[in-house]
Amino acid sequence: MAKSKAPRRTLDSYTVKHINKTIKAGDCVLMRPSDQSKPQYVARIERIEADARGGNVKVHVRWYYRPEESIGGRRQFHGSKEVFLSDHYDVQSADTIEGKCTVHSFKSYTKLDAVGNDDFFCRFEYNSSTGAFNPDRVAVYCKCEMPYNPDDLMVQCDGCSDWFHPACIEMIAEEAKGLDHFFCESCSSEGQKKLQNSHATFRHSETKILTKRRQKNLQNLVLLVIPKLWWIQNDDEGDKKYINSLV
Repeated sequence: MAKSKAPRRTLDSYTVKHINKTIKAGDCVLMRPSDQSKPQYVARIERIEADARGGNVKVHVRWYYRPEESIGGRRQFHGSKEVFLSDHYDVQSADTIEGKCTVHSFKSYTKLDAVGNDDFFCRFEYNSSTGAFNPDRVAVYCKCEMPYNPDDLMVQCDGCSDWFHPACIEMIAEEAKGLDHFFCESCSSEGQKKLQNSHATFRHSETKILTKRRQKNLQNLVLLVIPKLWWIQNDDEGDKKYINSLV
């Protein structure tokens, strides 16, 4: 007769001795990759189990995928610390945990004063089988109509409130950082008139620069569909139309 499996019990927490860190369900961790040339895996702990004597500790995890691990690969708007919460679950030895990390919401990440080595952000859930993202729409901006990458420097137009990459408006970063006012090409004529006719001085508590610490929710939307992007923009008559653009 085959031996029955020894009963296992769920642990509320567990101290990983080789890193001297205590983990619990809901924590995000860095795990040793099978290929040492690759970056550490990022995972969220779902459950911790041990045998009857408290040994042979296993962690049930839900993997985060880095952009380069997704079907579509890394794209221009993906941040260097961006990860996707996948539908890929696994069971690993607790001994493969190499550290703890924090996966912030997109909004929280953009408000960080400083980004540490163990800080990541997630704005999508990812289906590892189909390559689909949830949500499948994110804000786009600038002349290039790309989603926001929190690593990129941007300036805001005083007229339409849209955000622009300096390179897209033929400006160097140093120029952008020194701006008190900026009007995009569409708003420049009207904006200059307003400045000339106004007797009031704009007061700015800080330069209108979009960095990792600031992000504005814009109106245009992009539908991410691999391997195509469906862009939504305004036509000359002000009506929205869809444009099919191959990636």
